[in-house]
Amino acid sequence: MTSTSLSGERQAFADAVKDFCRREFGTRERRLELTEGGKHAHSQEIYQKMADLGWLGVNLPSAYGGSDGGAVDLTLFLENTAYGLAPIGGFATSIIVAAAYEKFGTEEQKNDVLAGVTRGRVQAISMSEPEAGSDVGALVCRAERVDGGFLVNGQKTWCSAAHIADNILLVARTSSAGGKHEGMTMFQVPTTVEGLRISGIDTMGGKEVNDLYFTDVFLPESAVLGEVDQGWRQLMAGLNAERLILAANSLGRAQRAFDDTLDYVKQRKQFGRPIGTFQVLRHRLADLATELEATRLLVRHTAELVDENPGKLFPREASMAKLKATELSKAVALEGMQMMGGYGYATEYGMEAHLRATVVSTVYGGTSEVQRDIIGKTYGL
Repeated sequence: MTSTSLSGERQAFADAVKDFCRREFGTRERRLELTEGGKHAHSQEIYQKMADLGWLGVNLPSAYGGSDGGAVDLTLFLENTAYGLAPIGGFATSIIVAAAYEKFGTEEQKNDVLAGVTRGRVQAISMSEPEAGSDVGALVCRAERVDGGFLVNGQKTWCSAAHIADNILLVARTSSAGGKHEGMTMFQVPTTVEGLRISGIDTMGGKEVNDLYFTDVFLPESAVLGEVDQGWRQLMAGLNAERLILAANSLGRAQRAFDDTLDYVKQRKQFGRPIGTFQVLRHRLADLATELEATRLLVRHTAELVDENPGKLFPREASMAKLKATELSKAVALEGMQMMGGYGYATEYGMEAHLRATVVSTVYGGTSEVQRDIIGKTYGL
């Protein structure tokens, strides 16, 4: 039976991550210093310290510098770094990419990418295009065969972390035969390759995502990850990891927004007493606390299923975890802002930062609408 209680070793790991976050960037001033005033989601200084501690390979094989942990260990790390507001925006994409290389990469590719992740190198993945978002099968960025490899032309968009990455895991079309989900291939693309232009997209969350422009980019045969024309199947094999990563991140941020709200309503006084003692707020917080515990159980349960059956897909459970955790994180931030009143809107108190960080979570990695559709299909609907 799933429980939120942890073994001694896992609890010690979670406590170590929390303590690190408090020591290294526990104040708003320090986080702003590390991120150029909040413009960036990633601090390589902090990321490298975590790599040196061996944490970035928490779920990767020891052969490549990892810790041989599993999905539960990964979600614990993600939840606690998100709670600690760790400026490591490159980690989620890196570990999603690492999962694909672990399944389909050659030994040379694994030694490059997996070992690189554990040492603190960032990886990105690119699927979306201007006319292919939720409908990934509509992508048209093309990789045509030429002597010795492939020539890539086209545009990609919303590529997280490309501006700080060593490589981009590109999903491009190599064949137009068959259905729209056929004829896709994954490629390892160094961000320094000739013909690739990376252009940042400014967002309310700062500098996180990018447009990519490919103009006659040559990729050798060795750049193919897995099999040519099998990119869709390979993408589907990574859904457990991607959705669990996003769910755990959102759960940690939701818990932080809740705790920040709780601290505020215990201290803020109106009409002669702390506002948290008023029933209307007390009941709101009780509901949110209950939702947080239920969501933690769901995320932990899904991670345990993945660890028990590493090769099996769990589309229902993974989509439920992503849907529930992301929607909850947004709801907690909105409720926190409402309960804090004007102070929730002020940058000094941080609730507006929680809102900016969580509001997009129900969009990226598959929108909430897409997750609901997937869940419905698993019931034969």
